[in-house]
Amino acid sequence: MPRIQAASVAEHHARQRRALLDAARALLAETAQAPSMAAVGRRAGLARTSVYQYFASAEELLAAVVADVFPAWAGQVLARVLAAPTPATRVWAYVVANVDLFASSEQAVARALTQVVEPRVLQGPMEEFHAQLQGPLRQALADFGEPEPETMAGLIDSLIVRASQEVGSTTRTQPAEIRVATVARLRRLLGPYLGLGPQD
Repeated sequence: MPRIQAASVAEHHARQRRALLDAARALLAETAQAPSMAAVGRRAGLARTSVYQYFASAEELLAAVVADVFPAWAGQVLARVLAAPTPATRVWAYVVANVDLFASSEQAVARALTQVVEPRVLQGPMEEFHAQLQGPLRQALADFGEPEPETMAGLIDSLIVRASQEVGSTTRTQPAEIRVATVARLRRLLGPYLGLGPQD
């Protein structure tokens, strides 16, 4: 029996499961293909048979990745929104956090998931992800004094997606520079509307 490197069996299992989810996520980003159970096990440092102790199939593993990543992504954005001190800076924090998400390796994971996971598995988590983000954005816009927060939130999301398409391109070799240029473009568009100062 393998030695347990944790305070309890439950903690050991949680760590192993976490390692498998992280391994599957990394392989998705690297290959844009559904990883085999053997490949996930190798990346996590576990035997293929051990992987099946946590996930009955590759489909179950991918569904677990979906259930894991969307709340994590939402948490990254919301933490930055909630840390901003004013309604205007909360809106801007939302914009920059989303651009950063597009610019990160997580975008490769998102693209891969849309290719290898059935739409019915993705639909619920994606809808929840957008709902989690839209609520705070609309509230920030309402607090800012925007008379149509729902409509404006939709427009801001459209701007972010359009502006970030270049950031998430896998053919680009300088994502950091592209990310800076994308944020600057959005700042020119939204800065006057939000009344942002040079330090905001």
